[in-house]
Amino acid sequence: MRLAVNIDHIATIRQARKAREPEPVLAALLAEQAGAHGIVCHLRGDRRHIQERDLRLLSEVIKTKLNLEMAATEEMLTIARRVKPDVVTLVPESPNEVTTQGGLNVISQRKYLIPFIQQLKKAGIRVSIFVDPDEKQIAACREVGVNLIEINTGKYAEAEKEKEREKNLEEVKKAAAYAQDLELEVHAGHGLDYHNVSPIVEIKEISELSIGFAIIARAAIVGLTQAVKEMLNLLEK
Repeated sequence: MRLAVNIDHIATIRQARKAREPEPVLAALLAEQAGAHGIVCHLRGDRRHIQERDLRLLSEVIKTKLNLEMAATEEMLTIARRVKPDVVTLVPESPNEVTTQGGLNVISQRKYLIPFIQQLKKAGIRVSIFVDPDEKQIAACREVGVNLIEINTGKYAEAEKEKEREKNLEEVKKAAAYAQDLELEVHAGHGLDYHNVSPIVEIKEISELSIGFAIIARAAIVGLTQAVKEMLNLLEK
């Protein structure tokens, strides 16, 4: 299974002091050298962590794959078409949220998303959608023209009781199988860490995981190279 490392929280540390370091681009290069298969960053409307400068530099130096998470807005469409990341993942975005709260409601935005996605594809950018493990929403992803989704594992990762965690894991499994039946490539992520990732790794339909906070938090103790390698070891088992 492949690992894409989200480097947003390197930028979070930098922006907390409005400083010039730590450098997200350097973190991305270290993650690649440690074996990561891709780099993920989320350019938010409020620019709370990643900045346009970071995105531009990342697009110039990343050798694996650059995945830009963004809201489906005209501002972000303009930026994506200019920078041309390898992949754009469309995510919901609320101004006051600490982190993304759930998958994109594709059904309610179907008419808007179809031409939006077409413009990204015309620019040579592959498009993914971050979506809850819900079959109707996944079917809608196929209808709006993407062949790649990222299943939201947040409910599974945040469950405190074992029964609830098992229930949410089963939902992810069913969603992944359903998506593959629709000929969608399946990735997953959100809230995954060194303790809860193994059951997700066992889901054969999922080919890539996007993990950020847990790796950056671990890196504060052992260094980024070691943190990435430790996660890769779990994904390879």
